[in-house]
Amino acid sequence: MLSILKKEISTYLNSLVAYITIGVFLLVLGLFLWVFPDTSILAYGYAGLESLFSTAPYLFMFLVPAITMRSLAEERKEGTFELLLTRPLTGLQIVLGKYLAAVLIVLLALLPTLIYYFSVYTLGAPQGNIDTGAVIGSYIGLFLLGAVFTAIGLFASSVSKTQVIAFTIAVFLCFFFYSGFDSLSTILSLQSLGLQNLGITEHYNSISRGVLDTRDLMYFLVLVAFFIWLTLYVLHRQLKRKFVNTAFLSSLGILFSLTLLTIVSGKLFTRFDFTKEKRFTVAPVSRGIMQNLPGVIKVSVYLQGDNFPGGMKRLQTSVRDMLTDLQAYSSDKLQFEFTDVLNGLNQEQQNQKLDELAQKGIEAQNLSVKTDDGVSQKIIIPFALVSYGNKSVPVKLLETQSNVNLTPDEVLNNSIQNLEYAFSSAIKKVTTDGRQRIGFTEGHNELTDRQLNGAMQSLSDGYLVGRVNLSTIPFDSLEKISLLVIPKPDKPFNETEKFKLDQFIMRGGRVLWAIDQVSAELDSLRNKGEDQLAFNKQLNLDDQLFNYGVRINYDLIADMNCSQIPVTTGNAGGQAQIQMLPWLFNPVFLPFAKHPIVKNLDGISSQFASTIDILGAKNVKATVLLTSSPYNKKLSAPHMLSLRALEQEPDPKAFQSQPKITGVLLEGEFMSDFRNRPVPEGITEKIQPLEQSKPTKMIVLSDGDILRNQVSADGSPFPLGYDRYTRQSYGNHNLLLNMADYLTDDSGLITLRSKEIQMRLLSRARIRQEKLFWQLLNNIAPIAMVLIFAIFQHYLRRRKYAH
Repeated sequence: MLSILKKEISTYLNSLVAYITIGVFLLVLGLFLWVFPDTSILAYGYAGLESLFSTAPYLFMFLVPAITMRSLAEERKEGTFELLLTRPLTGLQIVLGKYLAAVLIVLLALLPTLIYYFSVYTLGAPQGNIDTGAVIGSYIGLFLLGAVFTAIGLFASSVSKTQVIAFTIAVFLCFFFYSGFDSLSTILSLQSLGLQNLGITEHYNSISRGVLDTRDLMYFLVLVAFFIWLTLYVLHRQLKRKFVNTAFLSSLGILFSLTLLTIVSGKLFTRFDFTKEKRFTVAPVSRGIMQNLPGVIKVSVYLQGDNFPGGMKRLQTSVRDMLTDLQAYSSDKLQFEFTDVLNGLNQEQQNQKLDELAQKGIEAQNLSVKTDDGVSQKIIIPFALVSYGNKSVPVKLLETQSNVNLTPDEVLNNSIQNLEYAFSSAIKKVTTDGRQRIGFTEGHNELTDRQLNGAMQSLSDGYLVGRVNLSTIPFDSLEKISLLVIPKPDKPFNETEKFKLDQFIMRGGRVLWAIDQVSAELDSLRNKGEDQLAFNKQLNLDDQLFNYGVRINYDLIADMNCSQIPVTTGNAGGQAQIQMLPWLFNPVFLPFAKHPIVKNLDGISSQFASTIDILGAKNVKATVLLTSSPYNKKLSAPHMLSLRALEQEPDPKAFQSQPKITGVLLEGEFMSDFRNRPVPEGITEKIQPLEQSKPTKMIVLSDGDILRNQVSADGSPFPLGYDRYTRQSYGNHNLLLNMADYLTDDSGLITLRSKEIQMRLLSRARIRQEKLFWQLLNNIAPIAMVLIFAIFQHYLRRRKYAH
């Protein structure tokens, strides 16, 4: 076999056709990757070689057949194959020798593309900002693809004595096995057969990301063995030689063994993630959800379309990758499709479709797309819909940019980091039958149902949500509630209610405290048009919170990082002149903490927030979730509020202060507020008081308006976190969902939000200045490397045979 291998390589390298073929391959590849804007790495803007590994397969369909077309066809045409059979070689050795020689030539054609890696490495911002592990894994996938195409080309070369016919058959077979099964699977009558799993694309796409799945590896090995067996079978039928028959039977045994291993690997598989951050490694909690799916889950992704800019293409690819990774552990129970629901519809039909999606919680966005004629607006729908039976949950794929400190690339990267949590959480919600209960307290002038509509609607997708009156609810019913929310009470709690609340916590209950210690309302201030005194509330909760480890102070935070409110600034022609002005008492909290509850969240809108002190209770761990900005000022209550303060520009020097705590997570074993105290007289049930809690957790917010949605003039509620005046969406909705998930779920699902993916960008400044240089380098240098190698090889050959 080694002699055949050397002979074939020598024949290839001594042929001008081989160098021309490789040169054309590199030229076309260079144009696609560095010149043509739709597939250009420079236009894509990210430090990666994804374009190489998505474009190369289609060029391989022509390169590899051009290399293999003469392997057996030329031998049989010239009668030299019979000469080989007189040698002490088996048919399998002959075929494998030719096969390995062709694979090495394909590998030789790939080596010059390493100049692309050097270019992206150099252009990274900062330099070297490329995931080398992912590139190595992707090259492995491209090599395996080349190995399969080589086996197909060798088989095609054995069928015909004419090289052109062998080339044509090989191109057709390569294309069919790469894309044909995907096309067949789209036929309505064949959709349920899963034909796409038989195609190369399904397996190559996984490896080309930098993830080697043993199932994909076995698929490629079986496909190679299958076509080598077919080649031997053809030779056996043509030559009728005994040793060929022996080789045929030997290869059949190898093929059978590999097929058996493939079936086994479908159940017992492992995955090797070559990426630096292991971004394609599914967390154990997500695997558990996927492995225990009760039925078929369908995911419809609406982020589909053409002419997307680089960022949207990256998000689109990341969504596909994430769903593919989750699908790998679902035993084919997770099915997904990308659909462009607006394609082919007129304007009226598009508006009707968008209204239907909006009713499901799916909102469209306008996207600016650069074209040759300038900038055009394109409607995108960055959402997915997870469905199981009659239940469905929308998944937001692209976070909104309410944090002005984040660039669009950072917002996009945060969205990609959150995909695993978003999909796993949604899938868990639609598949959970026994939904947990969340109760919002009432009876103390808490926020009304209309003001809590956004919060309760957001939670109702995954929980049973209702109101709870602590005075009337039996304690055994209270114990069935997983999370108790106290949304901005305005009247004091009596001792009976406090006792129930305390013992609920002692038995492991979870509580979200959203407390305003100071009475101040912007609506009344604006409607009355008069100054308002912000005074202390008397809620009778200070001792209880103090015992649990926190104190909400009687003060107000004035923060220069705040939202705007509409103010009448004059009158012209009988029309009031409205102007949007920043209101210092509407702080926007930018979550800088690394805790998964607030990680990657947009700014949190609030009104009249107070400061929180952490007291350090025994056996209780405190984690700061929300803080004000460094440009704040604390004002002690009572304090006179006036809209006239908007007329004055705040002095930044007067607002320089340490960030103030406004949100805290408490976890541990809490001491009872009623320890060494008698049971209140109002308790008629037999409740055995506990003095120390089971391990539990609670969250304390110093502003109840974080949970309140705005209400229109006609009484219609807006979504939680949406500001109807600035038409901006804040992160309140996602904050509430994260808090509910963390407090009610002990599986650790919320920890998926801690996943970090490094942002890898190309230097836009260098691209603008050096674009032509890098285009020339990556189109000329690879071909020059092949040319130098050809001249050097020709020189060595002449020197060898000249003597």
